[in-house]
Amino acid sequence: MTTTIALFNNKGGVGKTTLAYHLAHMFSRLGLTVLAADLDPQSNLTSMFLDESELEDLWGAPTELTRQGLVDRQLPGVAGRVRPAQSIADAVRPILEGLGDIAPLRPAEVAAGLFLLPGSIELSLFEDHLSRSWPTSFAGDPAAIRTTTAFHRIVSAAADEAAADVVIIDVGPNLGAINRSALLSADHVLMPLAADLFSLKGLSNLGPVLRQWRRDWREVILPRVPAGIEAPEGAMAPLGYVIMQPEMRLDRPVKAYARWLDRIPLVFNSDVLGIQPTSSDRHYEIATMRNYRSLMPLAHDARKPMFDLRTADGALGSTQKYVQTCYTEFRTLARTVLDRAGLPSAGAA
Repeated sequence: MTTTIALFNNKGGVGKTTLAYHLAHMFSRLGLTVLAADLDPQSNLTSMFLDESELEDLWGAPTELTRQGLVDRQLPGVAGRVRPAQSIADAVRPILEGLGDIAPLRPAEVAAGLFLLPGSIELSLFEDHLSRSWPTSFAGDPAAIRTTTAFHRIVSAAADEAAADVVIIDVGPNLGAINRSALLSADHVLMPLAADLFSLKGLSNLGPVLRQWRRDWREVILPRVPAGIEAPEGAMAPLGYVIMQPEMRLDRPVKAYARWLDRIPLVFNSDVLGIQPTSSDRHYEIATMRNYRSLMPLAHDARKPMFDLRTADGALGSTQKYVQTCYTEFRTLARTVLDRAGLPSAGAA
């Protein structure tokens, strides 16, 4: 049985996609087969997995680097990893154009045991279609429900084909219709947060909306889903949150952020879980991750996770020790997330 985890935050810029990318790699390192689904129209997760020539092949258009002559178009990407018109946007295009149901979409194997459902900026065109279909779904309209469940059925079919143990879904930082439809597919929701007012406000906005989506789906729409349409349970169970530390301190949060750290459990309990908060309850605080921004440029150039950087990638001297620390922290985080999701790792990294 496949377990699906969505990473979601109503505020951008907290490292959500970076966290999704590294968790996907570490889950794979722990012996699981992983499917990463990029349901964010910005497609940042896709661009972390694929190189420029692969993105051109996928999207059928030259990238800016190629236009500037900075990428040799004669040098192909990793052979066979992606094919043209095989993004999430291509899979929902028949629905968007009124030509039928979802199109087949095969996951791309980007590494051994690690698969990707690539995103596309064109997915943003599906937003209005999903918005119109949601209220109509309340009456059990088959066409509306097929639209609303499109992401679930795409991800489910790809997970089956890949024999995935776990699916990681990356979505954009908003409360729009694309994210609502994407999150319906999730068994669990993991929330990356910064210790600041903006993340706290985003959490207070996100929580009630997430609970309302769950109620509407499970109590009103799901009982009206016609036979023959595969539909998700819409669990969207909050798994917990991960604190992403600010750049200026690597060992512990500065005092300026301490008061926000103290308030996050209260807001998470009251707004996300809908329970009476207590100041001492940090059960849902999964980890605090230090800032690894100095490793990101090297990882981007090497097209690999930060914890896989080697001397040949520019990780020299003390930086290599930093890479080892990064590996240890992400391994611990990945094991904790899997344990909380009821999916122990299959092996030791």
